[in-house]
Amino acid sequence: SHSVRKRAGAVKLGADHFVDTSNADALKNQSGVYDLILDTVSASHDYNAALDLLCREGTLVLIGVPPPSPLAAGSLIMKRRHLTGSLIGGIRETQEMLDFCAQHGVVADVEVIAMEAVNNAYLRMDRGDVHYRFVIDLASLRKEAA
Repeated sequence: SHSVRKRAGAVKLGADHFVDTSNADALKNQSGVYDLILDTVSASHDYNAALDLLCREGTLVLIGVPPPSPLAAGSLIMKRRHLTGSLIGGIRETQEMLDFCAQHGVVADVEVIAMEAVNNAYLRMDRGDVHYRFVIDLASLRKEAA
């Protein structure tokens, strides 16, 4: 993560290891270590830094949809690394994922907010004061309409 504030949450979710990607010294020790990186960042960032963390034949999966960014093709070619992307999938894939989560007790760590808190939530996102995701309680829409 780019924020050490997320370390405790990552460990709580079962992480064996945490790397602060904003710390250049910490990243130097991680070069060529990872088989797979799931990149969920939607903001502009350097893919090349993530590619450098991959081992030979490692895969970088882009899940966020950032603006275009330059890519050093040599990093892919010389170390046979893979770059791919993924959206959330169709209805069937989404149902399979939900069934898997239900069977294995996988839950999302979210902060549920009422509709009237959306503007404040947006400001918090700008400040980086969100650990995971906001979910709007749709029942709060009925309260506003009443």
